[in-house]
Amino acid sequence: MSALITMKVAGDVNQFRRWIENEDQLREIADRAKAAGAIHHRFGIGDGFVLVVDEWDSAEHFHQFIAGIQDVFAEAGAQAAPEVTITEAVSTADEF
Repeated sequence: MSALITMKVAGDVNQFRRWIENEDQLREIADRAKAAGAIHHRFGIGDGFVLVVDEWDSAEHFHQFIAGIQDVFAEAGAQAAPEVTITEAVSTADEF
């Protein structure tokens, strides 16, 4: 069963907006994530934080991957450790 993962990362959202302009780096990270078990990925920008919403084939694969990219958080403007929530993904009739 897959896992839904959210990460709320407090930080400098303007620095994050500049960081995501490096599309080649984003594609490289995405390719590594897919190879490690990522299924879906999105970013959202809030007031002083970035939200990451992912689906992974397992929580274990997510943990292994994220441990290898800790340096990326600071580059992207993170100012604190992410608040991570992991749940079991369930399919329902209203899914789209």
